[in-house]
Amino acid sequence: MKIAVWKQIMTGVLAAGLLVSCSSTRILAEGKIDQKLTAGKIIRNHLAADVNFKTLNSRLGIEYSDGSSEQSVNVSLRMKRDEVIWLSAPLGVIKVYITPERVSFYNKLNNEFFEGDFSYLSNLLGSEIDFKKLQNLLLGQAIIDLKERRYEIGYTATAYELKPRMPLELYKLFLTFEPTYFKMASQQLARPEQKRLMEVRYTSYQKIQGEILPDQVHIAAIDQDERITIGITYKQVELNKDLRFPYRIPSGYNPIAFK
Repeated sequence: MKIAVWKQIMTGVLAAGLLVSCSSTRILAEGKIDQKLTAGKIIRNHLAADVNFKTLNSRLGIEYSDGSSEQSVNVSLRMKRDEVIWLSAPLGVIKVYITPERVSFYNKLNNEFFEGDFSYLSNLLGSEIDFKKLQNLLLGQAIIDLKERRYEIGYTATAYELKPRMPLELYKLFLTFEPTYFKMASQQLARPEQKRLMEVRYTSYQKIQGEILPDQVHIAAIDQDERITIGITYKQVELNKDLRFPYRIPSGYNPIAFK
């Protein structure tokens, strides 16, 4: 997939984002690096830091740039953990509806819609991706099963670094963890032979009803000589409220086919 597809999907699906709250506390990584920790201990701490909620309702501030244009927009996000990710732009001009079985969105401005599985996202990222992995990306958790392989460990002044000991067949993976709660500091997937890269950086976290959730996230995608960036600021998050997820593709819209 070329960067033109990123421009539609990243502003819709991957920007179908995250979380914030009316009573949140912003958290900067103040923990100290302990070089005695093993990779196994870092992974166990990270898995223990996973959030636990039933539903999430929030507003997102999104800034988008592709090098030639910049846009800013506020959108609504609703999530039902492990079941639904729902996104709506102002006035419902664009809506996104993602479940473990399907990915769907429509655009009223262009009278277009997409309905399919996760295969196009897998092609986009150069790795198999599903609902759980996408949900983890949005919640500051690793998008891969960390228990499937062994890792080399490194340290910076502010983060733990993990990369697979054995090279992966299709892509390169690089993960960093902040030392306070062991949430992700960054996740990077690269396919150097194709000059493709996706990097997600979590610059700060916040505490909401006892849960540690991302506060600001920056996504960069590179395909050959093209690049897009998306900045997400999470605000007005509410957890565990009763939510509805209205979604119906209007009649007469034209299907979008991603190759």
